[in-house]
Amino acid sequence: MHFSPSYQFIKADPEISDFVYGYSSLKDISNYEEGIIIPNGRIDLMFCKMLDGSLKAVLIGLETKPKAMPKQFITAFVCVNLNPLGLEYILHETIAEFVNEAKIFPVDFWDITVDDLNDFEVFHEKVDRKIKTLLPKDIDVRKLQLFRHIFESDGEVTIKDLSEKIFWSERQINRYFKQQLGIPLKSYCNILRFQASLLHIKSGQLYPQLNYSDQSHFIKEIKKLSGVSPKELFKNENDRFLQFLFFNQK
Repeated sequence: MHFSPSYQFIKADPEISDFVYGYSSLKDISNYEEGIIIPNGRIDLMFCKMLDGSLKAVLIGLETKPKAMPKQFITAFVCVNLNPLGLEYILHETIAEFVNEAKIFPVDFWDITVDDLNDFEVFHEKVDRKIKTLLPKDIDVRKLQLFRHIFESDGEVTIKDLSEKIFWSERQINRYFKQQLGIPLKSYCNILRFQASLLHIKSGQLYPQLNYSDQSHFIKEIKKLSGVSPKELFKNENDRFLQFLFFNQK
């Protein structure tokens, strides 16, 4: 089966990019039955249009392993793709308790209606305005620097280096990650490195381009986070790996 949905993506404005990665939309997915969700290091606030025409709002916790998409009762969805600081400072939430799980939000959250999902530009503009009203006046500079270093390096940075750069102890950094995201820093960085590797795999480079110790380690990490080898991921038979199919460069 060839999957041909309608996909759109808008990168977040620089003003809010520390908190929001971007906005995405996917339509015509009710017949998509073979999907595999793979980790991407983002936290998705998803607004779904159900088969019965109703609206559902869900916060998706960090994915740390591949999983099959649930049976589809959704015709379309739009997402706010949050960075971890957006989770803390915009939503004032922690996802430590539902890694690989989800949390249902009020159906009227941020006054989004099912009609807003019909026009991605309308949705984007409405949510963008809302988020800008919620931007924090004060933010822990150490956290700001922490994630900037992590994202700029695609996760290829050690906790020791981060600790020295932002003047925050290794123990405090790991405690923060576990309390806020439910996983240690190293696991989060591995996910970002995996995501950065997708660009190379998609172009047919089935050997490590990033800081993996060797080919064996590269294959092991790709299989751990996608469930398949780099070669199988590159083939993406039946368009199973939706995030890979619509992979966006940073």
